[in-house]
Amino acid sequence: MYERFFALTKAPFSLVPDPDCIHLTAQHADAISGLAFGILERKGYLVLTAEAGLGKTTALRALSQLLSESNADASVIFAPTLTASEFLELVMLNFGLKDVPVSKAQRFKMLERLFLRSDAEGKVMALIVDEAHRLSPELLEEVRLLGNFETASRKLLQIVLVGQNQLNDQLNLPELSQLKQRIAVRLSLRPLDREGVQEYIRFRWGKAGGSDPAPFSAAALEAIAAWSSGIPRLINVICDNALLIAFSETTHDVNVKIVRDACEELSLPTPMTARSSPSFAGARPLTHQADQPLPGPGDAANRQPPQDVWAEFRPSLLQRLLRRSPSRERRRTRSRTGILSLNEP
Repeated sequence: MYERFFALTKAPFSLVPDPDCIHLTAQHADAISGLAFGILERKGYLVLTAEAGLGKTTALRALSQLLSESNADASVIFAPTLTASEFLELVMLNFGLKDVPVSKAQRFKMLERLFLRSDAEGKVMALIVDEAHRLSPELLEEVRLLGNFETASRKLLQIVLVGQNQLNDQLNLPELSQLKQRIAVRLSLRPLDREGVQEYIRFRWGKAGGSDPAPFSAAALEAIAAWSSGIPRLINVICDNALLIAFSETTHDVNVKIVRDACEELSLPTPMTARSSPSFAGARPLTHQADQPLPGPGDAANRQPPQDVWAEFRPSLLQRLLRRSPSRERRRTRSRTGILSLNEP
């Protein structure tokens, strides 16, 4: 609606995934490289967790694209709310198997033949499950059984579980202790800091054909960082609504008042930083049970390089990963952004 008013070629903050607007931070690149390494090195079980809206599915799509350019074949499941039988059937169909038998024993035998044949051809087979925090304990046990396909020297199926932080709680259940013990790679994503939020907005604005600088004032960018808590999905929603309000008021400048109005229309809680800052004077406080100040720019533990690092990772990422020494990777316990942990299986 406002694209012509701001001389844009498309909506810059759409919630629909746009391959041209994917802005992966350094921690996203580390997570993708960690998952790719774990799959290609046949680590077995891998887990990626993050809050909702931090780009887990976006990272998965990028991972799937990388795997498609390698010797890996992946079965990706985006809707895991299935029965155990339906889940197994979908896994097989995604791997291209036809005439799936009803018998579970026959299904496992068919999968075993597929995995052994693929292994002989030098292929790596991977099962990737998004929204894995929604898997029931019964389904997680089914996943564990799928991980039992192996030879004397390596795993035949690599399994990636991606979900919100509740997935960690599920894996701590006593009945899932055997699955937890088998997890070789654990990764997580954090919210963006203030600088990361501003870089994200500039990147999306530029990809939509917007002229530099973006129409958001410095105070407006601070407000977006505070109200969104650094969550990309919320950044998109706030910016989209703020631009719509600016369009309705026929102004090309998005100030802090417009951002505040957009956040209040969305019923977003006023963050603690906004309540104490003169830049947000007049903001009406809303109830929030877990107000936390946004990490400051000087907080080294939360810093993330505001650069489009994904460009340097593709297409040479897989080749570089394959050249790495496995023993060196096992000693590398933390990445430069502090999110990657590779453990022995």
